[in-house]
Amino acid sequence: QVQLVESGGGLVQAGGSLRLSCAASGNRFAINAMGWFRRAPGKQRELVAAITNGGRTNYADSVKGRFTISRDNAKNTLYLQMNSLKPEDTAVYYCSARVVVSTTLVPNEYDYWGQGTQVTVSS
Repeated sequence: QVQLVESGGGLVQAGGSLRLSCAASGNRFAINAMGWFRRAPGKQRELVAAITNGGRTNYADSVKGRFTISRDNAKNTLYLQMNSLKPEDTAVYYCSARVVVSTTLVPNEYDYWGQGTQVTVSS
């Protein structure tokens, strides 16, 4: 079993930055691809960024050039550096992980989830 715990959310003004972290514990061999999703009020959960164990990344078009996903496999930690934040980035951000090596846009294809951390961007 795998446990994921996010941290780093909060309130920030538009144009500001935040860095989210996700600490993984448990069976590390059950984790390959990881991702960050978000759910804004009244909207479906959507992929923000994902990364393979080897470091290959993909991003939602809305965050390209502003957000950077990374991972430290030695520390079992996933990160999301968010710069130039906009009010439309306001959402609950979730860390996710899957056993399969490749990333996917589909939330249901991830096996493990964190509890979420709130990010609020004021205008």
